[in-house]
Amino acid sequence: MKKLLQINSVVNWGSTGRIAEGIGEIAINNGWESYIAYGRNEGNSLSTKIRIGNSFDIYTHILKTRILDRHGFASKRSTEKFISFVNEIKPDIIHLHNLHGYYINIEILFHFLSKINTPVVWTLHDCWAFTGHCAYFDYINCQKWQTHCKDCPQKKDYPSSCIIDNSFSNFKTKKQIFTRVEKLTIVPVSDWLSNLTAQSFLKNKKKQVIKNGIDTNIFKPSKNNLIRKKLCLENKFILLGVASVWDRRKGLNDYISLSKYLEANDVIVLVGLNTFQIKNLPENIIGIERTENINELVDLYSSADLYLNLSWEDNFPTTNLESLACGTPVLTYNTGGSPEAISHDTGFIVKKGDIQSITKAIKLFKINNNSNYAYNCRNRVLSNFKMEVQFEKYFNLYEELL
Repeated sequence: MKKLLQINSVVNWGSTGRIAEGIGEIAINNGWESYIAYGRNEGNSLSTKIRIGNSFDIYTHILKTRILDRHGFASKRSTEKFISFVNEIKPDIIHLHNLHGYYINIEILFHFLSKINTPVVWTLHDCWAFTGHCAYFDYINCQKWQTHCKDCPQKKDYPSSCIIDNSFSNFKTKKQIFTRVEKLTIVPVSDWLSNLTAQSFLKNKKKQVIKNGIDTNIFKPSKNNLIRKKLCLENKFILLGVASVWDRRKGLNDYISLSKYLEANDVIVLVGLNTFQIKNLPENIIGIERTENINELVDLYSSADLYLNLSWEDNFPTTNLESLACGTPVLTYNTGGSPEAISHDTGFIVKKGDIQSITKAIKLFKINNNSNYAYNCRNRVLSNFKMEVQFEKYFNLYEELL
């Protein structure tokens, strides 16, 4: 029996965790054994779960990141212990996802990967693999990653360093260790990220774009409207935003700016805010803390009239797909791979930060009141982003590599 080992910061939690879980299920359904190694935040899984390190390891990794800007270079003992386990199970394919997240030592991991004959697949969910520090650089339009990172202008952004800037050294080491693995296949999840990867030090590695998919049996139109009743929004025009962490790149300030131009019957509902952020919202924005209750999330998407993705930096957000699958059109900034989920009959694409264009698009959407939107949105996901179809592409890639 063939064995698949995936490595990700989380398991069956958040977008990347659910993606790894879905790929593991495909492997199991094809008669493989599936293992998922992770650092924290575990959900239920059909795969065998392997935790790398413990909470103390994470805290020490965070400390090394905050002081020395050496994210990905701590957790030595826990990574060595994990490598011993990998040698025991002898996987046929090793599939990497997010290696940032304060849980694994990339030097030890890639030294090991360069010595074995096992094919390695690396799904890139962001840009961290080819920068000296950050996961995204669009917000400040930094191009240093194309040559050599140094004097990082985002040192205090995730993964935040409060004292030292080690971006030059990090970039140099990443380039050395990542390019050393011969049997490495890079899988960007958007055309946008694929184009960036082709300009990075990973440009000579085999590359295949596989866009994210979602479970359309779970994310589907719901008519119970429990959220509208719960929040007393039965007759409101709901603009929805969803994020796991609302930082500056997610555009929270833009939603607040937009709230000043909305009509009296409009309301913005933001999911994933913390208590401090919720306390400081204007009256026509309702804040909800993060939910891992999928049914509640489906009801939120289905109850909304329009989904707003005002993120300034993103790769290929699954929230767009989740909304479309529930029959709700999407308005997104023209950033990263976010527009790739949208067609002319399923939403709107506007320039980053252009609040006036957002308000015009909302008014246009209300005027048209196209009854075909729900069908078009659902059909776009069924035709292009079904989980089982997209994840089967990974399994086909495994078979090809073997």
